[in-house]
Amino acid sequence: MQYSYDQVASDLFRPVRFNKGHIIWLGILTIALFLCLYAYSIQLREGLGVAGIRDYVSWGMYISNFVFFVASSLIGMLMSAVLGLIGMKWIRPLTRIAEIIALAFAAVAGLVIISDMGRPERLPFLFLHGRIQSPILWDVTVVTTYVIISALLLYLPLIPDLAMGKKILTKPKILVKVYEILSVKWRGTKAQWDIIHRSMRILLILIIPVALAIHTVTSWLFASTPRVGWNSTIFGPYFVSGAFVAGIASVVIAMYFFRKNYKLEKYITELHFNNMAKLLVLVSLVYLYFNINEFLVPGYKLEKGDAIHLHDIFVGHNAGLFWFAQLFGMIIPIVLLLFRQMRKPFPMLILAILIFVASWIKRYIIVVPTQEHPFLPIQHVPSNFLIYQPTLIETAITLATFILVLMIITVLSKLFPVIPVWEMQEEAELNEKGGQS
Repeated sequence: MQYSYDQVASDLFRPVRFNKGHIIWLGILTIALFLCLYAYSIQLREGLGVAGIRDYVSWGMYISNFVFFVASSLIGMLMSAVLGLIGMKWIRPLTRIAEIIALAFAAVAGLVIISDMGRPERLPFLFLHGRIQSPILWDVTVVTTYVIISALLLYLPLIPDLAMGKKILTKPKILVKVYEILSVKWRGTKAQWDIIHRSMRILLILIIPVALAIHTVTSWLFASTPRVGWNSTIFGPYFVSGAFVAGIASVVIAMYFFRKNYKLEKYITELHFNNMAKLLVLVSLVYLYFNINEFLVPGYKLEKGDAIHLHDIFVGHNAGLFWFAQLFGMIIPIVLLLFRQMRKPFPMLILAILIFVASWIKRYIIVVPTQEHPFLPIQHVPSNFLIYQPTLIETAITLATFILVLMIITVLSKLFPVIPVWEMQEEAELNEKGGQS
């Protein structure tokens, strides 16, 4: 679907306002968040005993959530840096959506770690007395660095749009003032464009190793232990490939709702869904390869600890969750997306939601079952120590982080255009010149 140069600004700035529906939506999210924060206040007062985690399963939903959030945040790097640097022009309308999602998930990932701390007031000690040998310190460092770079990658391409927006928007006046401040006296001179392009290129190159490090270091937190299920040499690429699957699912869901709610069918087309589906099949096949490796090798050797662990996730207590994650997170989407009709917007939305849920369950399967099978036998402990069971309070605190992500995405998508205006104007100008010639 074609659009003219003059249409672009009016189309893309039109959703930049808080209407009644969005106020109600944010109000519902705020009420839900306060209810979840009340659950967290109970945990602060009573201790981590109110959650399902115990001496043996000391990492439960909280760490599963952290791994998932870090995974989903990698989509910013994949879309903006990898695909952008190799010249995939079709991703232009999607890069800002990917960066908003990446920033939201990465920023909240740090709060997820705090939810797992029994004494969160001791968090500053990690920075004051952290040891360079500690993978946890590495994790905090790369997460913080990734958040900063993601914020810059979101902000820098926004500057020309902000300068344009302060002339187009008339209200609210405070938003116009914010646009004026953030546009940093942008006049669109050749020197300013050179600075923007050069800075973005540096950040796009820099974010690739940082993004790979953020999830590789997270995988090392598991792989550096000798525990069955985590003692693997492929956890780095295994986690990174799975991160791309979860991240693409997040972007597809956002694409569908922005396209429908913001009336952006001219800019987020069926071609974009088709290409995202092909990209999803590619990364899912890579992820499936690592999954086969992850279970085939210990299954072939079948040492005692591996046998107990594999029996549990294949046919035992955690089998239902495991097969849901494998089937709906990889195998079924790969098969269905081979058919063009399944690469339309609505079928893609359904598949993306299934993949999103399955991706979170996959992190749960990575984190929890291994801890339920320690090398030493579990004996002389209460019955609730034998099997991990998330509590209502733990579930509410976990939901709070998803609510925060939704609030960040909602606010950013209403404050700024979700599609780069100046890039779409460039494309429209080229199309108009091509049509005239």
